[in-house]
Amino acid sequence: MSDHRLTRIVQDLPATVPFVGPETLERRSGVPIEARLGANESVFGPSPLAIAAMQEAASDAWMYGDPEAYELRTALAEANGVERENIVVGVGIDGLFGTAVRLFVEPGTPVVTSLGAYPTFAFHVAASGGVLHTVPYRDDHEDLEALTATANTVDARLVYLANPDNPMGTCWDATAVLKLRDALPANAILVLDEAYYEFASASSIPAIDATDTRMLRFRTFSKAHGLAGARVGYVIGHAESIAAFDRVRDHFGVGRVAQAAALASLRDVGHVKGVVRSVAAARAEIAEIAAANGLSVIESSANFVAVDCGRDGDYGRRVLAELAALGVFVRMPGVAPLDRCIRISAGTSAQLAVLAQALPRALHNAAQ
Repeated sequence: MSDHRLTRIVQDLPATVPFVGPETLERRSGVPIEARLGANESVFGPSPLAIAAMQEAASDAWMYGDPEAYELRTALAEANGVERENIVVGVGIDGLFGTAVRLFVEPGTPVVTSLGAYPTFAFHVAASGGVLHTVPYRDDHEDLEALTATANTVDARLVYLANPDNPMGTCWDATAVLKLRDALPANAILVLDEAYYEFASASSIPAIDATDTRMLRFRTFSKAHGLAGARVGYVIGHAESIAAFDRVRDHFGVGRVAQAAALASLRDVGHVKGVVRSVAAARAEIAEIAAANGLSVIESSANFVAVDCGRDGDYGRRVLAELAALGVFVRMPGVAPLDRCIRISAGTSAQLAVLAQALPRALHNAAQ
């Protein structure tokens, strides 16, 4: 029975949840998760400085966080070579996507993304009544030429690109990203999702230009900083675009404890570099596990690896289910041909040992 008190847009939306968490899987199946390798969290943990900052700030949690996130924005501006006015802080990239869509998308607004790309952006566009146009991946990369062509055909307001990409982990160099931006319609904005930029080569990351009105760059403390549970993200952009976020954002969304953690983590450059090294080692170990089972991997510039199971999506989903039954939580792309893969987050050696034991059995059972 539909609730006609809902807006017409929401009434027409499917009752979907973009991500089913490992906690939900445990409750449904009764099988404890031994290897949590599906959400691209940093199992290597937050900086010790961030933990100490959270402990110190905990007694002040009765107070709202600074609604301007002044200290954190100041530090982010310094780290990125821009002014504080070029930074807005929000509740992770997902929350910031929602705010950006509210700013630029209304019913009927054309928006372009890739079919199978990170789903939360598309989730917000649908909720705002935007018209989402998708283009398929090409060779496991987001197809920049097709994104450009479609954006110009429909006169898109927003165009989404993740670089490095989720779910495939592939990456474009900075020159290609800027070429895409420059080829978009005059009024379009490139929504550049850089959640995994710390793990990519420097040549993949365009230089930051605070005068650029045609691109908004979304970054997070959830990945390399190991603060997924704190929910802190930020956007870098032109000062006028950033100021617009204040009109609609949740000004108290990022709490005092989370702000303290992010500020301390930002200052612990050595910890983040150590995480990047650990992730590189884990990616290599995942590739070895895959090869030992006759599988190949997609070269990754993120903190996960897409493992090609060698068949179709139905088989990939069976492998995923069999791993879950064995206590290994991984995820997979949602559309063909990407769904021939499973996506495995970088883990500790102990977690990857669990994966190594479970994967042969999962593959055998899935093939039956």
